[in-house]
Amino acid sequence: MGKCHQCIIRHFNSFKSLSTEELTCISDSKTEMIFKKGQVVFTEGSSINGVFCVKSGKCKLSKLNSNGKEQIVRFVKGGDVLGYRSVIADEPVTLTVTALDDMNACFIPKSDIFEALEKNPKFIMDMMKTACSDLKDANMTLSKMAQKNVRERLADTLLFLEETFDITEDGYIDVQLSREEISSIIGTATESAIRLLSGFKKERLINLKGKRIQVLDAQKLRNISEGF
Repeated sequence: MGKCHQCIIRHFNSFKSLSTEELTCISDSKTEMIFKKGQVVFTEGSSINGVFCVKSGKCKLSKLNSNGKEQIVRFVKGGDVLGYRSVIADEPVTLTVTALDDMNACFIPKSDIFEALEKNPKFIMDMMKTACSDLKDANMTLSKMAQKNVRERLADTLLFLEETFDITEDGYIDVQLSREEISSIIGTATESAIRLLSGFKKERLINLKGKRIQVLDAQKLRNISEGF
């Protein structure tokens, strides 16, 4: 099992504020977990007794709307921490987390998180910054859903996915989503998402290969996203 103070992933999240001694204590009690593609990490409404520090892989955070349809609200990748808000607030989780590919994460008991929060003010500040950043992203998502039409939201989403997950060696966005998942992100019917993606392909804005998407003209997508 890897040691937390030797893990490069911690430099990308709030755990960078912890001392070697604090990280050693966490290492002694953490559990390394592997989630297969499609496996649920935790479900909306459940209670968790710790946080998950994602070492590698990707997952989606989703919520069921009043019609029972999934709404993807956020993505997480290596370096991110899952479940911290619910643990600190001592509340059930409000989102379901599902692995998009094989994912490796470390589960850290909440007792260790609370002990670190009590002893390390900088850790508290970094946790607050993370929470504020997540809230800002959530507000931006809500604003885009309200102000942009579906075509604009799709263009914005494709640019966001490329920026978030980067691209593979052959130029495709390094995450594979079903048409249903894409429709869930932009808030439309699956048939509409399929039609819009086909339209973007005909306009040579993107290339499609199964679930794989390649951005061919980022500037034109950006113009569409901004309503031009």
